[in-house]
Amino acid sequence: MRCFLLQIEGEEASRLSKQHQEREEARQYAAADFSEDLSEGEKGENSNEPSIHDERTMTRMPRIGSTDAIEAWASQHKDKKLYIVLISIHGLIRGENMELGRDSDTGGQVKYVVELARALGSTPGIYRVDLLTRQISAPDVDWSYGEPTEMLSPICSENFGHEMGESSGAYIVRIPFGPRDKYIPKEHLWPYIQEFVDGALVHIVQMSKVLGEQVGSGQPVWPVVIHGHYADAGDSAALLSGALNVPMVFTGHSLGRDKLEQILKQGRQTRDEINATYKIMRRIEAEELCLDASEIIITSTRQEIEQQWGLYDGFDLTMARKLRARIKRGVSCFGRYMPRMIAIPPGMEFSHIAPHDVDLDGEAGNEDDSASPDPPIWADIMRFFSNPRKPMILALARPDPKKNITTLIKAFGEHRELRNLANLTLIMGNRDVIDEMSSTNAAVLTSVLKLIDKYDLYGQVAYPKHHKQSEVPDIYRLAARTKGVFINCAFIEPFGLTLIEAAAYGLPMVATRNGGPVDIHRVLDNGILVDPHNQNEIAEALYKLVSDKHLWAQCRQNGLKNIHQFSWPEHCKNYLSRVGTLKPRHPRWQKSNDATEISEADSPEDSLRDVHDISLNLKLSLDSEKSGSKEGNSNIVRRHLEDAVQKLSISVSASSVEGLSENVRWPSLCGRKHIIVIAVDSVQDADFVQIIKNIFEASSYRRLSCSVGFVLSTSKSISEIHALLISGGIETSDFDAFICNSGSDLCYPSSSSEDMLSPAELPFMIDLDYHTQIEYRWGGEGLRKTLIRWAAEKNSESGQNVIVEDEESSSTYCISFKVTNTEAASPVKEIRRTMRIQALRCHVLYSHDGSKLNVIPVLASRSQALRYLYIRWGVELSNMTVVVGESGDTDYESLLGGVHKTIILKGSFNAVPNQVHAARSYSLQDVVSFEKPGLASVEGYGPDNLKSALQKFGILKD
Repeated sequence: MRCFLLQIEGEEASRLSKQHQEREEARQYAAADFSEDLSEGEKGENSNEPSIHDERTMTRMPRIGSTDAIEAWASQHKDKKLYIVLISIHGLIRGENMELGRDSDTGGQVKYVVELARALGSTPGIYRVDLLTRQISAPDVDWSYGEPTEMLSPICSENFGHEMGESSGAYIVRIPFGPRDKYIPKEHLWPYIQEFVDGALVHIVQMSKVLGEQVGSGQPVWPVVIHGHYADAGDSAALLSGALNVPMVFTGHSLGRDKLEQILKQGRQTRDEINATYKIMRRIEAEELCLDASEIIITSTRQEIEQQWGLYDGFDLTMARKLRARIKRGVSCFGRYMPRMIAIPPGMEFSHIAPHDVDLDGEAGNEDDSASPDPPIWADIMRFFSNPRKPMILALARPDPKKNITTLIKAFGEHRELRNLANLTLIMGNRDVIDEMSSTNAAVLTSVLKLIDKYDLYGQVAYPKHHKQSEVPDIYRLAARTKGVFINCAFIEPFGLTLIEAAAYGLPMVATRNGGPVDIHRVLDNGILVDPHNQNEIAEALYKLVSDKHLWAQCRQNGLKNIHQFSWPEHCKNYLSRVGTLKPRHPRWQKSNDATEISEADSPEDSLRDVHDISLNLKLSLDSEKSGSKEGNSNIVRRHLEDAVQKLSISVSASSVEGLSENVRWPSLCGRKHIIVIAVDSVQDADFVQIIKNIFEASSYRRLSCSVGFVLSTSKSISEIHALLISGGIETSDFDAFICNSGSDLCYPSSSSEDMLSPAELPFMIDLDYHTQIEYRWGGEGLRKTLIRWAAEKNSESGQNVIVEDEESSSTYCISFKVTNTEAASPVKEIRRTMRIQALRCHVLYSHDGSKLNVIPVLASRSQALRYLYIRWGVELSNMTVVVGESGDTDYESLLGGVHKTIILKGSFNAVPNQVHAARSYSLQDVVSFEKPGLASVEGYGPDNLKSALQKFGILKD
């Protein structure tokens, strides 16, 4: 068995080495490709390039924001009332009595996000902070996790006083999503991410309106930033950021690629086993999306930037420096973008820490000990020891393999001098029965008990079953009182918040040299760093600190002297000084009349209010798409039309807009009670047309009453949609909106006879406001040139035209290609990887049959277009029903999740997906729940079957 594991380890090491080599070759190619784009005057960027880590980020880690930047923030925002949204969706999150260590999902991240929210909520200039998480109403967790809202008590500090208001402060907001009656680990949350995003979107929109009434002079107060924590929340934050057009910030806490490599090196599991256990490939793709979508990535350490993020396709330190240099010089980056990496250590609240129990010279002090009894947790620990007066070596970590507790026990057990001199205390979360723990945690704890028995450490090792979060400070104090040492010997520690906590109570540290402790030690200088794989090194470091009183006292003094640099006020100042540099983004139509003001009694045909929004008045010419133009292709014509409208919307005065607005109508979907979205990709055109007709027939009564509206959603261009509808005898006015080009364009039919165009023109209006939502990080012409060059190389390698640009189907925000040989076509994940390596941010989608490849903005999609309809026109997501086939385009998964209803049409009329869809890095079941209540399957697409499904969802009456 051991030989087999060693063989696996060797094969994986070779595989990892090959992957690194391939990535490095690709990045070298990308760098060379980028250099070709540089102008002659810009090719000399070298030693004088500014670092991606601004100012003192790298040299003095805790002093991230310069004094000038912090003062500028305070001056600029002292009178503002800003709204910040934080997201952390897994684990058990509450403001008081946090159950840290209960499981692998309820650890340091929970404490971090709660304290960050509380600290930001007490900061001048911040009016409200919402920490969005999961609402859990399960019998095996406390009732408090089912409360919709919890206010976090503000920090008691004279530096944080500010004007309070009705909705001000920091709140935990629990969004219901996923199974309501059970608590599930983070690895099983992926299928419910879309549902969380929809629920969070509703909350943010409603809260923005409430805050607008309170402090925004009637205008919505949108979040200044949406900050995701960990990959699942980062994935959610990216979708929310795109839907709301709000800047995104991301903190990984730990990263999937690094975890994958660490586990593979240990040789305990194969890659497939790791993916099955941790859903690691889905997690990695989410982290890549965070690189695509984030404006700032906040890390705790430099090591995370330089070593861990460097493993990802979407980040390269050298290219990041080049791009920042070009931006500062005002030189084009040719569509390339890189997020800003900033190291800001977590903070800690020190105001509650009592005077030290030991004088700085190392002598015991009992100033107020006699006045109060010892905390109960002290007795719970001391009962394990034969000699409780020995210095205590304290480890505070859950029983997880990566925490490396077993190596610590071996180091202690095999070093006789250390055993004679000190005791060992292991605080490993809370447990009742080992057999009821997770298999991984139970296995580690069982190994711990066996090692204690092997080395006969009874009377020398404490391992209490229970402790409260409120008792953790008392545990630190006990260890400090015995002149002990705190140890964190994890294989890798993303940051190491417990090291800071221990230092605040006067404990020197022994810590892993892999990760955040390196930066913490550089600031505190209060201990020794060790190789976590070397048990002798761990034992010697511990023995050195507990045996040398002078060294122990010096380390203690250094820690106490420098600990203020990790305070929450310092963290918030640094954080806000960075967030304050972001360009404000928000929904661009906020000055327009609100669509939700239309009463439900108003018929859509009567909803002809004036709209001061000229972007809806762009009419598309059919002639230009068929016969060409002076520029030679319809793509250029369309771009010129859009540019003309955008310029016109800027230059026209308010009075002239009022004159034009009579011919610009609210889309008819504003008054609909239900919206049916037809997004069937897996059928031939003839079946598709018949499905549309049958859905119309099934809902004929509701159609006549105008309570049901229809949206067509497809990868086709608007001209292709028009031709298809005409061929099937379907009027464009039968639909309220058209989501085309895979979600990169949103069009409405002409809303009145006054808007009807001549037969030579397409009877649609394109929504340019939607483009302002999705244009973030769109590479434009630079991306198009790279894609054309990439396609040419693929064609050259194959010796035939595998993929060619489809100019007629392309638009400003969709670069479309025809695939003539699907067997030779590259899978989506390879194309995304190629683009990410070159810092080009985009969303790559194949049509169901693989004949079309669309490249669109990274935050555009058909599901995002539905969210736009909610934000823009007030169409409730829960009142939407999406009709799909048994499979679809490569964005199929996003149409199945969310709070909308879903009808899946099953039958032999569904074509088998092309092989390009089989190249997923994760299975569909990892990201879609086919057991959600709002999902129904229908055999065939007959009107009666469709009617039954619509009745099930309450859209039609029985």
